[in-house]
Amino acid sequence: MTYRRLLAEFLGTGLLVTVVVGSGIAAQRLSPDDVGLQLLENSTATVLGLTVLILLFGPVSGAHFNPVVSVADWWLGRGSGTGLAGGELAAYVVAQCAGGIGGAVLANAMFAVDAGMASTERTGGGLLLGEVVATAGLVLLIFALARTGRGALAAPAVGAYIGAAYWFTSSTSFANPAVTVGRMFTDTFAGIAASSAPAFVGAQLVGAAVGVLLVLVLYPSAGRAADAVVVPHPEPTELRA
Repeated sequence: MTYRRLLAEFLGTGLLVTVVVGSGIAAQRLSPDDVGLQLLENSTATVLGLTVLILLFGPVSGAHFNPVVSVADWWLGRGSGTGLAGGELAAYVVAQCAGGIGGAVLANAMFAVDAGMASTERTGGGLLLGEVVATAGLVLLIFALARTGRGALAAPAVGAYIGAAYWFTSSTSFANPAVTVGRMFTDTFAGIAASSAPAFVGAQLVGAAVGVLLVLVLYPSAGRAADAVVVPHPEPTELRA
């Protein structure tokens, strides 16, 4: 595990949360009386930002930016010796969560929002089911692309999926524990109260398990492609120059 991979995961996750939170703040200020338009602005920025971040950091770390993706990568690849090792998984998750918090703090600072924990409660079985659906679909999409040699399409495909899931899920598709943790640190349109976050993370873990099960049924040998998740990334020595 090189520092470059961890730095890429830290920066990528952090900037993703900055995009989500920053565009949420901007949307709330630009369209204060139209929640639907706020969500459209927020989701559009997220689609574009996530696509760019995967293209930017993918060649270094694979652009997981998401603990459930890293866990699925470790779980599916462990039998074939591909994907993340246990120690690498732990390091990725720490870097992602730290990045998520930093990204929210950065967005708050750019828009001169007072620092503080989010107060927006997001509760209810429907929202949690939305997180299960969103996360399961994300895991299935990523590993299906990797297994079929279409990892180069991951950036636009993942961006498009998350953008669509903003609208077809009741929860607006957090689908990411690190992003959920980060969004606890902004009391704005994109925030989530600390009391709501554990249930969201739990639903995301359930969704990840469902996604992995679907991958194993539909693509039984997907673990062999774990090194190409989310996008193919060479060994660190190949990046020296």
